[in-house]
Amino acid sequence: MWQQYRPIVAITHASTWIEERRFTMWLRLIVTFTCLFMLAPNAALSADQHVLGTITAIDATHVEIKTAMGQLVNVQVDKKTRYKDESNSKKVTMPEVGNRVVIMAEKIEKKGGNVLAATAIHFSSAKRVPAPTPPAPVH
Repeated sequence: MWQQYRPIVAITHASTWIEERRFTMWLRLIVTFTCLFMLAPNAALSADQHVLGTITAIDATHVEIKTAMGQLVNVQVDKKTRYKDESNSKKVTMPEVGNRVVIMAEKIEKKGGNVLAATAIHFSSAKRVPAPTPPAPVH
């Protein structure tokens, strides 16, 4: 008599297990989509761009950078732009032609096209030391 009821108990236990698995699957799916939707607005708002290179021209309204790929990039500067000399943080200095820079900029849409506006300019005022010349061979 006991053997007649045993399969029924096993089926009931299996159906509960399937329902628990289904609930767990939906819970994981909801958590995953929630995380994705929370990250999506941050990606849409961040229009920041980084420009790395060497300053070729600078004045009160713009900085021209030559990148490692040889491109010339114009970045507008204004009163809100912050400058940071990475080689000498105690002195307040401005970047010069020849300095290596990393510029954080925002892309601004204007009628003439997209313009980069600098929010922060990190530069190194230390000049590059030329490579030492090898000694002349002695005969």
